[in-house]
Amino acid sequence: MSAAGPRPVSIFDVAKRAGVSHQTVSRVINDAPMVADATRARVKAAIAELGYRPNRSARTLAGGAVRSVTVFTFDTSLYGTAETLRGIEDAASAAGFTVLISVLDPEQAYTEGDILGRLSHDGAPAIVIAHDETTTQTRRILRKAQPGAVVATGDDQLAGEPGAADWLVPLDDRVVAKRATKYLLSMGHRTVHYLAMPGKARRQDGWAEALAEAGIEPPEVVQSGWTIGSAAEAASGLVADTGVTAIMCGNDDLAFGVLHAAHRAGRSIPGDLSVIGCDDSPMAAYHVPGLTTVDLDFRGVGRSAFELLRHKLEGGPEPRPSWRSPELIVRETSGPPHH
Repeated sequence: MSAAGPRPVSIFDVAKRAGVSHQTVSRVINDAPMVADATRARVKAAIAELGYRPNRSARTLAGGAVRSVTVFTFDTSLYGTAETLRGIEDAASAAGFTVLISVLDPEQAYTEGDILGRLSHDGAPAIVIAHDETTTQTRRILRKAQPGAVVATGDDQLAGEPGAADWLVPLDDRVVAKRATKYLLSMGHRTVHYLAMPGKARRQDGWAEALAEAGIEPPEVVQSGWTIGSAAEAASGLVADTGVTAIMCGNDDLAFGVLHAAHRAGRSIPGDLSVIGCDDSPMAAYHVPGLTTVDLDFRGVGRSAFELLRHKLEGGPEPRPSWRSPELIVRETSGPPHH
């Protein structure tokens, strides 16, 4: 394995050499007013001495004319996506940046030109909320074109890709689903069925892993779309089977669909059937009965994604992960089976 090359000179290195703040260096780079001539000369001397070369994206975020970041996603109505966006916007707004949102259609094929053409300018910084094949392909295109100006959120499986720590803010969906499945098994359910949504294969992996560790052959996965209605339809066969006593759902919307289907089938919750979701969306606590689910800090992931992007562009200390660990929230839709 070859040794890593020297670390690029950052705006913070220049600031330290010149004895000023990195904001002052930014003002000098962008020819902003209100900088004393002597200070400006000192900063320029430090830039020349260190060989600092600001890239276009860094100049944009540091105080250029367009202080923006483009976020690529495929459905802003989904709770996890909406909360991740909220976190990005919170961090961006606090730092004085605007957020541009580019929504992709998962049914459409995009070329490299299509994706790059959605940026505000060549090399503009971007964040990809990668949950499906379309956004994953978008992340690959952007990483190839401008590796120093893009980060992504996604499941922990992406962490195996080269240099992922430099661009990925992960959520461990496998552990999330595994924890929920083990909780149902601990209550005495002989097995747990799984209602899957598009993408999020790692949640399915965690469910299957928990069953395998308990010596249980995983039952056939039932596939659903993203909506509550599609989940209710997909789960109709499951809830009609009185041998099914526990269902783990890919997210809360799917769980609400299962609860609707169970009600129509005349099965009591949790007496006849236990149901668990994922995400802890706002309706989970106020649904009757309250939905047992796993709380995920999507907003913290969004904030961390922006801070990681800013670090890539401006240098300085690496940001620490700032999102909460997933937490099982036990409410009223889970309980022991009736034998």
